[in-house]
Amino acid sequence: MGTGLPTTTVPAQSRTERTGPPTQARTTWPAVPPPPGLPAEPPPGPATGGPATQTRPRTDETRIERAFGNAFRRVTGTAFAPYQSAVLRIGFAATWLFFLLREWPYRHELYGPHGPWSGDMARRLLDGNEAFSVLTWTDNRGWFELVYGLAVVAGALLLVGWRTRTMSVLFMVGVLSLQNRSIFIGDGGDNVLHLMAIYLVLTRCGQVWSLDARRAAKRAGPPGGGPERDVTGLVLWAVLGLFLAVAQVLGLSGLSWFGPGPFPNVGWGLMFWVLWLSHGVWWAARRYAPGEPRTVLDMIGKLIHNGALLVIVVEVCLIYATAGWYKIQGSRWQDGTAVYYPMHLDYFSPWPELSRVLADNGLMIMLITYGTVIVQVAFPFTLFNRRLKNVLLVAMICEHLSIAFLLGLPFFSLAMITADAVFLPTVFLVWLGARITSVRDRVLPRRTAVRE
Repeated sequence: MGTGLPTTTVPAQSRTERTGPPTQARTTWPAVPPPPGLPAEPPPGPATGGPATQTRPRTDETRIERAFGNAFRRVTGTAFAPYQSAVLRIGFAATWLFFLLREWPYRHELYGPHGPWSGDMARRLLDGNEAFSVLTWTDNRGWFELVYGLAVVAGALLLVGWRTRTMSVLFMVGVLSLQNRSIFIGDGGDNVLHLMAIYLVLTRCGQVWSLDARRAAKRAGPPGGGPERDVTGLVLWAVLGLFLAVAQVLGLSGLSWFGPGPFPNVGWGLMFWVLWLSHGVWWAARRYAPGEPRTVLDMIGKLIHNGALLVIVVEVCLIYATAGWYKIQGSRWQDGTAVYYPMHLDYFSPWPELSRVLADNGLMIMLITYGTVIVQVAFPFTLFNRRLKNVLLVAMICEHLSIAFLLGLPFFSLAMITADAVFLPTVFLVWLGARITSVRDRVLPRRTAVRE
């Protein structure tokens, strides 16, 4: 008949409709050919012989699968908090850089061979606590000067965001080497910096406000195009790999494969080789594998970045929660006089007259003491209330500023304020960046005109 269907199909269907009971005719599904690639089965309903409620478990399962799928796509498709991670990079690099520059005249007594904590004592300590330091390889003064100078350079380059992935690793090596060489040097902020230096290696902290981001924006091409040849990155990668190989061959301490290290049965040597190889694989994938391999590696990188940021958030919450709960157990914090005593110590009184005036005000001492405990204990419970979280965040930043000014602990305060910055709203950081850019453009108009 010109329909393309077998001639026996229509009469068979017609006989069924004529001979069947009227009630069956209303529930019989028409014989419609299924679309290509789909099985020929009727939709769920009474005609399938089962109740319609049998489809509810499948609907619930689909909803759960959809939720997990959306969550997976979110954590692997987006690198969260680019501005917050940039503030972490800038803040911790600035804290470490300023500390090293301030202690430059006293570096030999603090971390060098002239210090009271000798090299032999440091080596015995590191053998027991499984820490890492390149300063224990030799007590030569030239080696110490080289390591200290490279720590300063790595901090400065990480601050401006030049070769962020490589500089974050060198920054971590510098922090670990100097702090583990003399563990009694520090004011509490060194512990925060010690941990955050390790976490920054796993983050994409150069997405914004960095020379890397500026270079990437200049060379941005059409979608799917490979990046331009990076000679500087290749040379830097090769030199660091050669240095690591030489240190491994010489059998220098702390570079074992499966001995003491950052993770159980994972030595520092194995970790450094994994980082070195991962940087090379990422460069090769970006240049020579623009398809699925690069997409998969990018997803893995974003997942690691988001996981590291989550660890940083949890770490900051634990710092404040443990500090607050330990304060509650102290009798001086319970009676509201704890802040009074450090203000009468000469070591913590850069402004003795100001400390004395504040310490003589009993009401102010009580308010500061109880307010410190309340803010530290309550902060982790306010993360899901944006307005209350922002209020307590401002209170904690003001608290650290007062510690820096009144107690003379600027680097501890700067480290803690930087750690608090992971909770700052993105809108505020974007606004702050725009204001800083406008000021820079007014101060350096010629430079801005040339760039445009």
